[in-house]
Order: sequence, then C-alpha cells, then structure tokens
Amino acid sequence: MDRRSFLILASGAISALTLPYDKGIGLETQPSAARFQGVGFEKERKMKNRLLIAYGSRCGSTGGVAEAIGQVLSETGANVKVDVRPVRDVNDLSPYQGVIVGSAIRMGKWLPEAVEFIKTYNETLSRLPVAYFVVCLTMKDDTVETRRKALGFLDPVRKQFPQVKPVDIGLFAGAVDYRKLSFAYSLILKVKGAPEGDFRNWEAIRTWAVNIHPKLDGGRRSGTQASH
Repeated sequence: MDRRSFLILASGAISALTLPYDKGIGLETQPSAARFQGVGFEKERKMKNRLLIAYGSRCGSTGGVAEAIGQVLSETGANVKVDVRPVRDVNDLSPYQGVIVGSAIRMGKWLPEAVEFIKTYNETLSRLPVAYFVVCLTMKDDTVETRRKALGFLDPVRKQFPQVKPVDIGLFAGAVDYRKLSFAYSLILKVKGAPEGDFRNWEAIRTWAVNIHPKLDGGRRSGTQASH
C-alpha cells in the first residue's frame, strides 16, 4: 500500500470514530440546554400571580376605574401580572389566579355584557377568588343610604349566580358626559336631574385596590363585605 492510500484510509477511520462522538455530544448538549431553559421559563411563569380585571363600560368611565385598579395591583408586588380587558374581549380564564369584574350601571343594573360574562364563566369563577365593583352616579355622595342603594344594583347578579361568592365589592362614583350618551339616555338623566361631571374618587379606588389584593392572592373566601 502506498503512502497516499494509507493516509486516505487513516483519515476515513478517524472520521468514522470521531463523527458519532461529536454528533452525539451535539445532540445531547442542545436538548439539555433546551430542557434547562424550559424549566426556568416554567418556574418563572408559575411564580407570577396573574390577575384579571374584566369590565363593562359604555363611555369609558368604568374602563378608567378598571385601569386604575390594575395599576395599583401591578405595583403591589413584583410577582403580580394584571390584565385589564373589556368583558367582551375575554375568552379564557385558565391563566388567572383571581378575577375582578366590574360594570357601569344603566337603569339600575349591571350592563348586559358583564352579566353575560358571569353567566359564561360562573363555574370557573366559583372556584376562584372573585371581587365585584360597581360604577354609578349614585355614589357621587358616599353615604350609608347611597352605598345600600348601589350595593342593591348587584342583587340580580348575586341571586342568579349564588355559586360565585365575591370576596369583596367596590362601590365607586362614575362620570357623566352628556356628549357621550345616547339622546334617549341623556334625556332620562336630565329629567332625573343628574349632574354632569367626573365624580370618580381616585383615592378611594386606589385604597380599595390595595386592600383587595391579599383577598385575591389565594385568599380564603369569607363573608362578603362591601368596601369603598
């Protein structure tokens, strides 16, 4: 065998010995890294307590209240992620450890889409810490009587879905801008003498949000207490 043939055979043998080893290391290293990375991502995902604020609004007043609550909850702890969405934009509750549902009041009732949300997810909500909130002009003056009346707006929802037991209920004043209302509804409010303006008490809203967080963070459901 000449020198050139010997070198070709030797090179092939070395390749045959080293290629499976190198290839094996490559196959093992990459999946291992992926597995460790996946564990890290899963651990990080589980560490975050994800809350949902779902709301029904007509002219934006209630949406502003929901956003303010969400901001406070987001600042409460590093492991809290808060999603603030209109009830019509929610289609899955599985990512959430707690839910807040709120609505503006029209004709003495929660908006239909907010009620429909509770109806659609009542079984899931019955297993989660849930809080309700109401935004209405009735709460412009915060008295025992106005709080009793505002709390009564939720009676139909609570009677229809008794398995959903709110850990707390927030009662907040809203805003009235006749330019954003339908002619018929604005006429009704004017006949009733409803004042125009923004009566939202942001300090009261933020205080409620701070106090509600421990009750949503895996808190035990106890007797319902309306707070403001």
